[in-house]
Amino acid sequence: ENDLKLDFKDVLIRPKRSTLKSRAEVSLERRFVMKHSGQTMRCVPVVVANMDTVGTFEMAVAMAEYGSLVAIHKHYTVDEWQIFVQ
Repeated sequence: ENDLKLDFKDVLIRPKRSTLKSRAEVSLERRFVMKHSGQTMRCVPVVVANMDTVGTFEMAVAMAEYGSLVAIHKHYTVDEWQIFVQ
């Protein structure tokens, strides 16, 4: 296996001056095209962790307002999933 493996200490991200006047001008939204279906998705590329206190249905609803995804934790029952989906 000759893959290049980098760690945080191996990479330096250099800050750069910006022409933006305010942080309000920044848009984190990106457009993704699905490889096999060709469908597009516009969202903020953030996925919330599937920890039992974070990856909840409530968080999924809140993050959906911003176009972000949530990895739902595995401790929900089938009944809870059915109620959420409805």
